[in-house]
Amino acid sequence: MNKLTKLQTGLLLVFLIVVWGINWPLSKYALNYMPPVLFSGTRTLIGGLVLLLVAVPRFKRLRFKETWHIYFISAVVNVVLYYGLQTIGLEYLPAGLFSAIVFLQPVLVGLFAWMWLGESMNVLKITGLIMGFTGVAIISSGADGLSGHISVAGVLLALGSSLSWALGTIYVKKVTPRVDPIWLVTLQLIIGGAFTTAVGSSVESWSDIVWAPSFIATLLFIAILVIGIGWIVFYRLMDSGEAGKVASFTFLIPLVAIVIGTIFFNEPFTLSLVAGFLFILSSIYFVNRPPGRRRSKVNNVGVAAE
Repeated sequence: MNKLTKLQTGLLLVFLIVVWGINWPLSKYALNYMPPVLFSGTRTLIGGLVLLLVAVPRFKRLRFKETWHIYFISAVVNVVLYYGLQTIGLEYLPAGLFSAIVFLQPVLVGLFAWMWLGESMNVLKITGLIMGFTGVAIISSGADGLSGHISVAGVLLALGSSLSWALGTIYVKKVTPRVDPIWLVTLQLIIGGAFTTAVGSSVESWSDIVWAPSFIATLLFIAILVIGIGWIVFYRLMDSGEAGKVASFTFLIPLVAIVIGTIFFNEPFTLSLVAGFLFILSSIYFVNRPPGRRRSKVNNVGVAAE
């Protein structure tokens, strides 16, 4: 695969950050028209079917008989739990606030990589972990509307979403040499999306969906651009050796979500949210910053989300 030019890399990074940032407030908007579990399953299933068009030419790399369990485990952690908790949680918290908590994922990956992958733990990483959890505490204690039971549930769902994403990232890091990355993402979306859609069909009603043109456009935007093409762009950047750069820019995604949510959806933009976000941003920097000239073996991108 040909190397990307600096201009191409920059444009793809901007695309990825913008669409993955917009995804949060758009997903919250879509929940006004579709029950959460059905929405979570439908958007990932459509995204997986879009990616299938890219994966089919790589059929020889599938080796499903030997690696089927990897696809199923990845689907549970990275789709059923991550997207499921995320979609339900967005009903309880502003999208920007929710995404800021979920983006503790790089911090958790640093901790899990030390525990399970044998990566080094240094002062910078410890400092980052402390700052990250401090940021969540500031956001949770000071944001509007977090005093009731519903808001506490939202925070817990956001933390659960972040935890499942982090665990999924570590798992994918361990199994990547054994599977094709495009097939891994494609099948985890299809398997996880089909399962979640089936669960949604049993606990929710399709008749509750309001098929407004704006909702249909939002659903297709998220499924095709955010999940489908977004993952294609992500792996294109990785194939060109840009994974580290993608990781360093992921902190901009919740910032985009907060700005979009504030401008277009009248979500609160409080001082505590800003302070907490700065702590989380600093934590991500410290956790990912290699000591001296030594590069960290852990790449926080993994199966990143939108």
